[in-house]
Parts: sequence; C-alpha cells; structure tokens
Amino acid sequence: MGLFDIFKDKDDDEGGMAEHENEDNTSRFSSEPEPSDRYTENQDETSSIDSGEPTSYAQPATDMGSQLGIQELMNKRFKLEEAIDYVGVMIKNLKGKRTKLVKNIEDEIVDITNLKEKLTKINEYIEEENRGLEELKNKRAQVDRDADEVGTIVYNLRDKISDIDKIVADEAGRIKSFKDSKSSSN
Repeated sequence: MGLFDIFKDKDDDEGGMAEHENEDNTSRFSSEPEPSDRYTENQDETSSIDSGEPTSYAQPATDMGSQLGIQELMNKRFKLEEAIDYVGVMIKNLKGKRTKLVKNIEDEIVDITNLKEKLTKINEYIEEENRGLEELKNKRAQVDRDADEVGTIVYNLRDKISDIDKIVADEAGRIKSFKDSKSSSN
C-alpha cells in the first residue's frame, strides 16, 4: 500500500461520509458554495496518477479521509480561492476607480491651468490698461500745463495789445487835436 492509497477510493468514501461532512460544513459555511464535483474528480485522478495504481471505485470506504479532514481542508481552500477572486475583483474595481479619479484630476489640472492662463492674460491686460491710463493722465497734465502757458501768453499779448491800442488811441487823439488846432487857426 502506497503513501496516497488512502485517497484512492475517495469517491466511494465521499458517498456516505462526505454527505455527513457537507452537512457539518454547510452549517459552518452555509453562505459559501461547495466545491464542484469536477475538482474532486480531478483530485482523485491526480492521486491515482501519483500513486501509479489504477483507481478502483468499488473498493470499500476508509475513514482515513474523514479523520484527516481533507474534505474540510479542500472546502476551506475552495472558499479561500473564492475570497481571493473576490479580492481580485475588488482590486480591479479599485484600479478602475483610481484610473477614473486620475483622469478627473488631470482634467481639473488642465482646466485650472487654462483658468490660470486666462487670469494671467486678464492681469496683463489690466496692467496694460493702467499703463495706458497713466500715459493719458500724463498727457492730459502736459496739455493742461500747455493750456495754462497759452493762457498766460494770451493774457500777456492782450495786455500788450491793450498797451498798443492805448498808444494808438493816444496818438490818434493827438493827431486829431493837432488837426483841430490847425483848422481853427486858419
């Protein structure tokens, strides 16, 4: 008898004992599905291939498999595989969510960068307008000074014209008096 001979006739043994074990396992793990029959068949085939002896399904059942708790161990392994698959799906979903968040953040970065560029251009425009207004203010101040200067010149010229007008009027009065005095002497 080889090392794995106790596992050879597992299917026959599981017929009676496995149902009892499944009832115990079902009460412990009622929300989890049981492993497929295909897996247990493959396990039996692997056992018979490893031992080098053909599997006989007509041999009497042994209590060794149930005593060692191999079926329970296989059920636990199956449930662990399901849990790992579930965690894998969770990881995939998390990766999808993270990818979506990364895309959203990248979109926001682009939008904020565009807004920042627009605000920079608006700021440059405001600065340019302020420089333009300052230039206009300086030009207006220069024109105001020029206007004051022109006003002063006009008042000076008016005074000079008034002086000339006074001189012309005085001379006209002298000439008239001179003509009047000559005409009265003749």
